[in-house]
Amino acid sequence: MGKLDTILVIVLVIALSLIALVMAIEENTYNLEYYMESYEENGVYQVTDKTEEELLVVSKDIITYLKGNQDDALDRHFNEREIHHMDDVLGLYELARIIKLVSALLALGIIFLFLSKEKAGFMGKWMALGIFANHILLVLLWVLIVTDFTKYFTIFHEIFFNNDLWILNPNTDLLIQMLPEPFFINIAGKIGLSFIKYLALAQLVGYIFYKKGKYTIGRFKSSKRY
Repeated sequence: MGKLDTILVIVLVIALSLIALVMAIEENTYNLEYYMESYEENGVYQVTDKTEEELLVVSKDIITYLKGNQDDALDRHFNEREIHHMDDVLGLYELARIIKLVSALLALGIIFLFLSKEKAGFMGKWMALGIFANHILLVLLWVLIVTDFTKYFTIFHEIFFNNDLWILNPNTDLLIQMLPEPFFINIAGKIGLSFIKYLALAQLVGYIFYKKGKYTIGRFKSSKRY
């Protein structure tokens, strides 16, 4: 295993992991059905004194906003502090979309490079094995969440936001009334499961490359499985 090949495999594993994470976040935070189920479970209709139809409109606008499709989607629902916080959240989503795109380009480039060097088996083996590191990290994260979600959720905000706009008043601010802590606890679990799903898919692809590495893959072939 050459040093360059090792570095490339590490970059590939990181790129695939980032793609899987962003896709998992998007899959769940854009899921309108989950929002509506959460409102029912957490008594949001009573807290906000809003109907299902009203919260449906607000939820659709939140998702539209997070997708970056409409800058003023939230203006008619939230106060200035809430909107500024959502601006910060949108910035993270836009960064995540850039990371996903760059990671995808890197991953494709590295995969084709290994194929052109007739090292599909080598790449597939270490691609599948390397991704297991994410499962270890997920277990550690799960331990933190069940130990003290509030503490680590606060640390997350302190790391990713350079202001205190995320500290909202549950008595007056609609955003925190709609999305209380149980909303985030449950969606964190859903994101984790989706993350595992995408990681497993990437590992399956790696395993296929490993098993087929000694055979012809298109015009690329390798005589070794490593």
